[in-house]
Amino acid sequence: MNTIREEFGDIDIYVFDQIQKGRFTPGMRILDAGCGGGRNIIWFLKNGFEVFGIDVDGRVVDDIRKHAVQLAPGLPAENFQVATLESIPFEDGSFDWVICNTVLHFAEDRGQFDRMLAGMWRKLKPGGRFFARLASSIGIKDLLVPTSNGRYWMPDGTERFIVDEEILRDATANLGATFLEPIKTTNVENLRCMTTWVLTKPLT
Repeated sequence: MNTIREEFGDIDIYVFDQIQKGRFTPGMRILDAGCGGGRNIIWFLKNGFEVFGIDVDGRVVDDIRKHAVQLAPGLPAENFQVATLESIPFEDGSFDWVICNTVLHFAEDRGQFDRMLAGMWRKLKPGGRFFARLASSIGIKDLLVPTSNGRYWMPDGTERFIVDEEILRDATANLGATFLEPIKTTNVENLRCMTTWVLTKPLT
């Protein structure tokens, strides 16, 4: 019997939660926007999904292509591309899900955050779903040190573009999206807070 790690890899627990809720059906087109080494798409590659990925780092894109050859040999190598979130080289309105895990907080400012978000949103089909996990001020607002343009030093020593509940609700409204589930935030010993944001695109 396979272990959970063998079956799912080092998947983010909150992506795993979406799988456990039965929100993915084999054959769906999944885009991992900022795929890194592909830790969040191992299960999808193994289970009959049309998986796509982008990352700005060509080395990790090469690595995920190698994984895909082993786990889903029928997928074209061109499904995995070097690209930014603002300029995703796949057809608009073509994905059932876009997953963006720990990427949006690298935005330089609110303007880039909005462009990154819009770039991903365009790729979703009507009724498609969007998953993001990103750094936020929710729960540690008084511990953050502002730098510039919406970026802050976090207690863990990293500088990030930081969202709060108002920014997330404003962005959701601007997209015309609905919340698939409530905003959820994990506080890691007051060193950082990570928020899970899951949306549905309107059917029309």
